[in-house]
Amino acid sequence: MRLIETDADVAEGAAWLAANDPRCARALAETGPLPLRRRPDGFSQLLSAIISQQVSVASAAAIWGRMEASGLVSEAAVLAAGDDGLRGAGLSRQKIAYAQALAGARIDYDALRDVPDAEVIKTLTAVKGIGVWTAEIYAMFSLGRVDVFAPGDLALQVAAQDMCGLPARPTEKELRALAQQWSPWRSVAARLLFAYYRIVKGREGFAT
Repeated sequence: MRLIETDADVAEGAAWLAANDPRCARALAETGPLPLRRRPDGFSQLLSAIISQQVSVASAAAIWGRMEASGLVSEAAVLAAGDDGLRGAGLSRQKIAYAQALAGARIDYDALRDVPDAEVIKTLTAVKGIGVWTAEIYAMFSLGRVDVFAPGDLALQVAAQDMCGLPARPTEKELRALAQQWSPWRSVAARLLFAYYRIVKGREGFAT
């Protein structure tokens, strides 16, 4: 299974995109070399993603800091903390339920590294509180999958509209179809669009 593990892997994908899509070539000329954006995998990474849902970056960082300070970053600790312990760290009632669902799912994170992309998405989205976007982002940046995309991401939609000269921001369905042309390097195309979003909007579209 081909993975994105180094800057050279990203550069290879970027070169392929530039050679096969003039729009990508123009965008790359503006963004310069694309970042690796690899993240750790495992329970704590997904728990952090759940905590970050629908709150500001600053709020998510503050809550996660309290979770880490309280040692609430493992399945056993989250389950042992109970509602009161998680509430004390700043989690809402909904996110308490999501955190407990993830902790109780007993996902084999090591095994997840070796299964097909579709199975990664299916396994993760079976957990309450994890949607397709979170699963796709995890597959791309925590597992290093080379040909995964997250068309539900607003920043990717906005960047794709500008880069491709579309009359309107594409829907998730439209962007998923559009991204097929960037296979087998869709994960690098996502990195390109995140970088291009920063140029278009002057701010990060993805928490680095």
